Amino acid sequence: MERSVLSLLEYGLYLLGSRVGERYNAQIVNAFIQVTPVPPRVAFALNKGNLTHDFVKESLVFSLSILSEEVPLDFIGKFGFRSGRLGDKFLGVNHKFAKNGCPVVLDYSLGYLAGKVIGELDVDTHTLFVGEVEEGEILREGVPLSYSNYQKIKKGVTPKVAPTFIETKPKEVGKMKRYVCSVCGYVYDPEKGDPEHGIAPGTAFEDLPEDWVCPVCGASKNQFEPEA
Repeated sequence: MERSVLSLLEYGLYLLGSRVGERYNAQIVNAFIQVTPVPPRVAFALNKGNLTHDFVKESLVFSLSILSEEVPLDFIGKFGFRSGRLGDKFLGVNHKFAKNGCPVVLDYSLGYLAGKVIGELDVDTHTLFVGEVEEGEILREGVPLSYSNYQKIKKGVTPKVAPTFIETKPKEVGKMKRYVCSVCGYVYDPEKGDPEHGIAPGTAFEDLPEDWVCPVCGASKNQFEPEA
């Protein structure tokens, strides 16, 4: 099978949260769809190795924050490439809680919905949950973030545990070497630099400031390796 054909499927990019007792967490998801209008029911897939998966499976409640195209890469990296087992992802992030107790982000969020899980299916590496929406609110106007925007415009990367991950061969490089983040797979391309964080195009990796960090996951410069 030519797996690249799957990249033609379009997705949104959202923040899905849950909680167990006093603990709550959230992660970036793209496998989330509405499946019925009345009652409003949805389906979403979560990797079994993720903390949010464990919370949803135990508590059977969830929330979904609908992100705007304005969201920066480091915000996505905070929730998409860092584990809630290692620290509180919500530190410094404006948020509130839905009626079911699940977290909802207010930063870069156009709206949210929340509900309960009414069914699930084991699909090997992931669990497919079916949920019923019980609450929803529009927070502001804007354009929802799509997966294609994240990849093509923001030049974001996909975690290996994501349903849409497809391994690709490294591209040929020019005179300046490209470097890969060993944590999330982000590729620093000297020809493009990192303008969003003050790094001009044409800046070699060796010339980056020592305090420069990965724009996606926040990994330090010494956690990058030359692209093979």
